[in-house]
Amino acid sequence: MPHTEVARWELASPRDVRGLRASLHEAITGRPFPPDATLEEIPEQMVLVASELATNAIKHGLPPSLVRLLRAGGFLILDVADHDLSTPPEYAVGREPGEGGLGLHLARKLAFDIGWYLNDEEKTKHVWAQFGV
Repeated sequence: MPHTEVARWELASPRDVRGLRASLHEAITGRPFPPDATLEEIPEQMVLVASELATNAIKHGLPPSLVRLLRAGGFLILDVADHDLSTPPEYAVGREPGEGGLGLHLARKLAFDIGWYLNDEEKTKHVWAQFGV
C-alpha cells in the first residue's frame, strides 16, 4: 500500500523521546499533548507505542534512531528504525510489568497490526505499528 510521510524525528538519546511524544501528538491531531491524556483515544495510544518503540531502538539498536509517521489509506503507521541489523526485536518473556521490556507486547495490544523488517540498502531495521484512523 502506498504511503505518505507526515513527519519524522531523529533521536539520539532517551531525552529525545519526550519531545517525540509532544510533537507526534500534535502531528496527529493538530493539538498539543493534553496533560490529562488517557489511553482511550488512538492518538494517545500511538504516542505511548511510539515512546516504547523509540526507547527500544535507542536502548537496543545503533544510533541514530529514526521515527516516521506515515499515512496509508485509512491508517497511520509508526515506523521506528535503527542501524543494528544483527539484533531482531524480541518479545520479553517472563517479566513482571515493572521490570520493563514489554514495549512490543503493548504495541501488539494497542495497534491494529505490528511487524518488522530489514532494509539492507539503507542498513536499517524497522519496527512498525499500524493504527486505524
